[in-house]
Amino acid sequence: MSKKNKLINILAVDDVPANIIALEAVFSGTDYKIVGASSGQEALNILSTQNDIALVLLDVQMPEMDGFETASRIKKLSGCEDLPIIFITAVYNEDPFIKKGYEAGAIDYFSKPFDPEILKLKVGLYSSYRQKANLLNEREKRVTETEELIQAGRKLSAIFEGLTVGILIADHDGNIILTNEAISQILHTKPSVDADSYGEILSWWNGDGHKLKDEIGPLWKAIKGESTHNEEIEIICLDGSIVHVIVSASPLRDFNGNSTGAVLVIQDVTATKKLEADFEEKLSHLVTLGVGLEHLTHLSDKS
Repeated sequence: MSKKNKLINILAVDDVPANIIALEAVFSGTDYKIVGASSGQEALNILSTQNDIALVLLDVQMPEMDGFETASRIKKLSGCEDLPIIFITAVYNEDPFIKKGYEAGAIDYFSKPFDPEILKLKVGLYSSYRQKANLLNEREKRVTETEELIQAGRKLSAIFEGLTVGILIADHDGNIILTNEAISQILHTKPSVDADSYGEILSWWNGDGHKLKDEIGPLWKAIKGESTHNEEIEIICLDGSIVHVIVSASPLRDFNGNSTGAVLVIQDVTATKKLEADFEEKLSHLVTLGVGLEHLTHLSDKS
């Protein structure tokens, strides 16, 4: 990206600050700038006074004014009738809610956890659609594709619903500066990140947390400017138990493009790994039984 090029503004609406920070990390170093809003009303205020927003990334589950109502009100604002809206949600991932999102004016719908690279590709596509005809055609195709993909998505939803997704943000020196509640759940500490449990996390980070931040780990790769996606790591929790996690890391940069830290998105896949292992064990057992039965049948035929 050339520093002479004007950045394209993307409005991210989410009542959880860590989620907006994570989106800033995803789009760091691109042609896009994240403009944050912590509520639907704040988003409406921004759009009423700022006419250079190219696209809206909108969380569905927000207090007071949810994403569906926010989207409907956005579409009623002058100049925002054709503004592309992408819903991002970790809760409403079934067809009635997806259809409701399209009815409210959304052009696409992402379920958390999402793939950062696919999100960037689609933001690049949709942010260029400002003409009404193109938007309507694209929405119609998205609705059709969504109907076809809903059944396939349901097969995966049971797995994703069980995942615990945490966000951990570190500075340029690799020190933790922010976590969300899910990090405490992944590390088997207290249910909320209060002063005591945060202290435990800091202590863990300097000890058993080294696997996330060793020289070839995702943290330092991100600090050096290299994004990593879906890297599987085995870590030791605060209570000594072992969990399997998938880590995606993105660099944080300042306005001059210099690295200021990294964002780690951590998914606990321990339960999924156990299910896979149990399935493989049962499958192996069935194969063994099948071979044994075939052998007995062969002996019986000889007699």
